[in-house]
Amino acid sequence: MSMRTTHRARLVAVGAATALLIAGAGSAAVAGDTAAEPPSTPVPVATPDGQTFSYVVNAKHANPGQTRLAARAVEAAGGVVVQSWPEIGVVVAHSAREDFRPDVVRLAKGHAVESVGVTRTVPVSEGTPAAAADVPGAKGGPFTPKVTKKPGAGVEDDAGTAAVPDPGEATQWDMAMIKADQAIEIDPGSPDVLVGVLDSGIDVTHPDLATQVDTDASVNCTAAGRPDTSATGWLPTTSDHGTHVAGTIAAADNGLGIVGVAPGVKMASVKVVNDDGFIYPEYAVCGFVWAGLHGVDVTNNSYYIDPFMYWCADQPDQAAVKEAVRRAIDFSTDRGAVHAAAAGNASTDLANNTQDTSSPNDSTAVDRTINSGCEDIPTEADGVVTVSSVTSTGALSSFSNRGLGKIDVAAPGSAIVSTELNGTWDTKSGTSMASPHVAGVLALMVSAHPDWTPAQLEQAVRDQADDRPCGTTPVGPTCVGTPEENSFFGDGMVDALDAVTLG
Repeated sequence: MSMRTTHRARLVAVGAATALLIAGAGSAAVAGDTAAEPPSTPVPVATPDGQTFSYVVNAKHANPGQTRLAARAVEAAGGVVVQSWPEIGVVVAHSAREDFRPDVVRLAKGHAVESVGVTRTVPVSEGTPAAAADVPGAKGGPFTPKVTKKPGAGVEDDAGTAAVPDPGEATQWDMAMIKADQAIEIDPGSPDVLVGVLDSGIDVTHPDLATQVDTDASVNCTAAGRPDTSATGWLPTTSDHGTHVAGTIAAADNGLGIVGVAPGVKMASVKVVNDDGFIYPEYAVCGFVWAGLHGVDVTNNSYYIDPFMYWCADQPDQAAVKEAVRRAIDFSTDRGAVHAAAAGNASTDLANNTQDTSSPNDSTAVDRTINSGCEDIPTEADGVVTVSSVTSTGALSSFSNRGLGKIDVAAPGSAIVSTELNGTWDTKSGTSMASPHVAGVLALMVSAHPDWTPAQLEQAVRDQADDRPCGTTPVGPTCVGTPEENSFFGDGMVDALDAVTLG
């Protein structure tokens, strides 16, 4: 299977005939969770001498001193430090030595390194940067409530100009379903609220997006996992996915095209999808840490982290990757960001999943047994709002993943009209399209309640969701649960109007 075909099979959008999925990280399971289960199928990754592979090296403690010691062990083992993240105790490294993994642990002498994991099953294609660098433009510290109330009124029109409906609004059944059309009449969101779109880049030449992106807060994380702040690095290259997602979140209310859920907020383009369509772990780690360092209030994650659809805690390489991503998500959460993520498009019950036939997707996939310690990340990570997809009738989209205790809320994701490259608009389907509706609602909620913590926001979006009883679907496992909480819709349909009207 070519990379391009693999890409089409992974982006969490669904084309006319093909499901395009991206969704992904979680924390390692405790031993007791999987004691009665079979182990997951190992997927050994050969790293022969002379071929450069990418690794995450996790320090035992997330502090600058331990991270420096881990970096020294990397260099002593013949590796190159690509990026050091002292905030979370993670070092991204490249090495062309077969014994790099055991040598790093040995040279650390048990003092600094907790785990080492290879991040992909093929050699790196983007090359190795020359030297590690500090992250530019970092601000702030741990989350503190914003001290001023965000403005509740709409964005003013130019003097003498009356607001007119955007032409595409009539086709936006999705906004009516979640009551976003009513919500923005009360509060379109504050320009002080920043949504990080972790995706393939945002086309800022699009008339519906030209005023909506904070370019200073945007970044390209696909340069081996090191932040690239060049003026064009975070723009889309081979994929329109991020541009479509961005329009749903915050397309401008400007009399053109469509209107997003929260047209008053700003977005940061955090590019984590490379030109071959892969979202490798080091890219996602970069994206989440960047969000934490740059004042991002909400992140949208319409992808899973490659090359495994499910990362298993009982496999050393995969466990190390899960730990690195967990630390990055937790860091951004501690800095005040709340996260929405797509549930995925495999029509799978995430609560009762025992097989994966699609991983690894950057080389040759194998049929493997998985257990409850194997997680789709960031979809199943702690502190993430996981979103399933519904159709215009309110039924679960046939492609949508589901699972009791796995889905938090539902949102529209089938045939969603949004922004495309080259100033156009088009429809896409997928849980990728559902998640940005929730990210937009969370942005409205932050605007209305700037003092709320991420945990409060996560709970509120669930509490305010409209109950939906179990329905039927022609594909995949049937629904279980109650109208208040079930495997299809979680706590219910996300409600934008409640986000701006309820305390």
